[in-house]
Amino acid sequence: MRDLVIRAPDDFHVHFRSGPGLEKFVRRTAALFDRALPMPNTLPPLADAATLRAYAASVRAAAPDLDLVLSFKLLPGMDTETVRSLAGAGARVGKYYPAGATTHSSDGIREPGEIREALAAMEDAGLVLSVHGEDPAAPVLERERAFLPVVRGLLDDYPRLRIVLEHLSTREAAEFVAAGPRRLGATVTAHHLSFTTDDLAGRALNPHLYCKPVLQDAAHRAALRKAAAACERVFFGSDSAPHPRDRKESGSIPPGIYAAPVALPLLAAAFEEEDALDRLEDFASARGASFYGLPPNRSRVRLVRETWTVPDEVDGAVPAAAGSALAWTAERV
Repeated sequence: MRDLVIRAPDDFHVHFRSGPGLEKFVRRTAALFDRALPMPNTLPPLADAATLRAYAASVRAAAPDLDLVLSFKLLPGMDTETVRSLAGAGARVGKYYPAGATTHSSDGIREPGEIREALAAMEDAGLVLSVHGEDPAAPVLERERAFLPVVRGLLDDYPRLRIVLEHLSTREAAEFVAAGPRRLGATVTAHHLSFTTDDLAGRALNPHLYCKPVLQDAAHRAALRKAAAACERVFFGSDSAPHPRDRKESGSIPPGIYAAPVALPLLAAAFEEEDALDRLEDFASARGASFYGLPPNRSRVRLVRETWTVPDEVDGAVPAAAGSALAWTAERV
């Protein structure tokens, strides 16, 4: 196959950051995606209605045609009125960050009881709970597996709450989602479908492939590919998380992969390797919208089988696969 035209995709997990870099990161995503769910762990966090409205306005100013699914950051002690005001400001999603699990999460949740009132309010309002599924107290490669009992508890305690387990990285998490109820969904990134621990640190440490959750081995990647191709409640979220090059190449490397410039070419290659290109559109452009109760996008994107070399730097950050040759390109139709 030389080319493939699909419905324009959705990115149900992306970091646009805040401040001077926001405009270029937003436009990079809007170049190929019609819909995006920006993450709320910005500085300051998107945790009140006024901050959420201001942030949404800045994103829309950068890309007026990009459809936004707005999220807010759950904080310990958040009350019903705050959740209602955030929903009134357009939020569809509340994000659960375990305290200390990832970037800007020191103010996160230590245990679900800290946000009991907020979760009940979200359930009543029909909002979706988005979960960064890692236990920061567990060994780094075990953190996702260690957090699954917490997700099981949330499903049991809030029987009407829809939950998305973000950026799956392990076979166990993929199987947990597949065996779960219809109100449990999950996102998978292009980098977790494309790279492994060996790519991160097999020869020399590549800081630009360091993310949370950490890349796992080829067996886990194979399980994720199977889920991405076949599970109707697993859909695409890039977790594109740019950092300035000097920070990623420093003595204290922050987690995050700038995936937006290469996400669709990486997905096409991964699905082609699994002989599943006919299911790429479902994964990237249909399942997430269905889970969130949103209409499908109308525009189209063309994937062309044409080798190109990923630049060493894009938008002031080093993208995933920098300097490597990729077999697919993507363009608007």
